[in-house]
Amino acid sequence: MRSMFESTANEDEENEINITPMLDVVFIMLIFFIVTASFVKEAGIDVNRPDAETAVRQERANILIAISENNEIWIDQRQVDPRALRANIERLRAENPEGSVVIQADRKSVTETLVQVMDAARQAGVYNVSIAAQDR
Repeated sequence: MRSMFESTANEDEENEINITPMLDVVFIMLIFFIVTASFVKEAGIDVNRPDAETAVRQERANILIAISENNEIWIDQRQVDPRALRANIERLRAENPEGSVVIQADRKSVTETLVQVMDAARQAGVYNVSIAAQDR
């Protein structure tokens, strides 16, 4: 009688599905997707952009600069002093030499601040500067 029970127990062990390799594959796929995912960059504040009829979507904007309605300048979710703006743009440009600058200026901000940001970008060596607008 024992031999019959032992053989049934051995058959049950052989019929079980080993899911360890499957878990390994799922874990490796998860790591792959996390590493290859592209993350959305944001300037750090909500900007009420002006409307424009000719607005064109730019896909490869690497340096986002926001100007608030109080004329505060924001890069990477932190406020930047206008005197340190050029150095910050140079640092970001060193990380990605092919990067372009997109300025998100609030419609209530002063044009002088926008010109300061554009001038700092040009002094930092970035000549591909765009101004963000809301598409109608």
